[in-house]
Amino acid sequence: MAESRQQQPTEPRNGTPEHQNGQENHENPTLSREDHQAVELAEMLDRWQRALADLDNLRKRQARELRQALAAERSAVAAAWLPVLDNLERALAHADADPNAIVAGVRAVRDQAVELLARLGYPRQDEVGVPFDPTRHEVVTVVDEPDSTPGTVVEVLRPGYGEADHQLRPQAVSVSRRQE
Repeated sequence: MAESRQQQPTEPRNGTPEHQNGQENHENPTLSREDHQAVELAEMLDRWQRALADLDNLRKRQARELRQALAAERSAVAAAWLPVLDNLERALAHADADPNAIVAGVRAVRDQAVELLARLGYPRQDEVGVPFDPTRHEVVTVVDEPDSTPGTVVEVLRPGYGEADHQLRPQAVSVSRRQE
């Protein structure tokens, strides 16, 4: 086995070891204890001010990157809506055409918009016959519906978009009440 060697501190003329805790002693023997503490305090103050400046720069950079990311996301979402707008323009250009063709075109544009919202993470919610859920539904009316269980959604008046924990808006619904 090889012996591990440890560096032995050598004693300079003033009696202070050159190595303390593995670091060289850079004290100037001509400085008083108060002067040494003042130098050390100035160094600590400088490090603290540099750390504050680094933190401030980091905060500014994060804010700038967040603004850039939000702007990029807004642009991407707006660009995703452009085909829907183009199709609405086409439908309006054919306003004098057969009314059935216009209705079919408007339905196609609506389906395209619903599909786009689903791709953006907000699928259409318009289920009937499900139990009322206050995280997904907004009650607009309560109706007597003898063929349904109380607290069941019997009609969707306005569809919702998104999931329960991530919604653009809840479904506006009519709910059945208990028969008395």
